[in-house]
Amino acid sequence: MTKQKDAVFAAVCQVRGSTEFSAPVELTKEERGAVQASLVSGFQSGSIAYQGDATDATKLTSYVSGLVSNWLRKDKRLNGGVQYVAKNPGTRTGAGDESLKAMRTLLSATQDDSARAEIQAEIDKRIGELKPKKVINVAALPESLRHLAATA
Repeated sequence: MTKQKDAVFAAVCQVRGSTEFSAPVELTKEERGAVQASLVSGFQSGSIAYQGDATDATKLTSYVSGLVSNWLRKDKRLNGGVQYVAKNPGTRTGAGDESLKAMRTLLSATQDDSARAEIQAEIDKRIGELKPKKVINVAALPESLRHLAATA
């Protein structure tokens, strides 16, 4: 079974007729369609690893579109050898937290500025609770700085 990353690379190579790309690959609409069609058929045949329902063509097509965009951006073989760096790292903090979701929904539905400020303060507090805490190895610090670790 082929990994999704490798399947995208193979499909792009097949459409472009090359396995070497010196610059980031930018697909035309027709090329992108051919790549996506190749991947959809691979998912449906079971030759590409996929944990979702490969029989739902609408969801699969949508998934494949994002998959292609993702690997064109992240795969060094396709992006000109550039190390991918997320533009907004950490923005998914709390994505699965029901309390945070409810507060964000309330914030979007609230018009009063003072109430919005109060809700935003609670959101910020909750995000702070959810983010992993940085652990400082006090023993590794020089003796002269150890007293500062208690305030961090």
